Amino acid sequence: MTAPAVRLHPAGSLESGVVAALQQACFPEDPWDEASVATLTAPPAGFAVIALDVQDQPVGFVMARVAAEDAEILAIGVLPQARQGGVGRLLVEAAVAGSGDLGATALFLEVAEDNQAAWTLYKACGFFSVGRRPGYYKRPDGRVAALVLRRNLDGA
Repeated sequence: MTAPAVRLHPAGSLESGVVAALQQACFPEDPWDEASVATLTAPPAGFAVIALDVQDQPVGFVMARVAAEDAEILAIGVLPQARQGGVGRLLVEAAVAGSGDLGATALFLEVAEDNQAAWTLYKACGFFSVGRRPGYYKRPDGRVAALVLRRNLDGA
């Protein structure tokens, strides 16, 4: 699946269950329920976007929240069968645009230190490392650090 075969759809409160199901499919070790998704993405500070394939089936999502001039990607995921086709990049760009529209000048996210594919994507999208949180993510065999990444949205 390539990104041109995907369309982005703003997710409102009615789609919180879809976003929660995508999050659970992408991150079964740390599932979020529909109520949590609805609370975190509620306007005016939060938002979510769903990526839909040509059959209008959801294949990815991004959730973000803005506080003052800082925004954070709370979660982003693409189903395995849709990975490596540009869907993740489209979702990152949607988070950048949505955060900027809400007045943010910087966008932050956390990525597992061992998730090289995601780190490569974020770097290509203009993010850079600003910190590290040891033992942040659970793994079956222990814990792994999170890298804290930032992208400036104000042209700086």
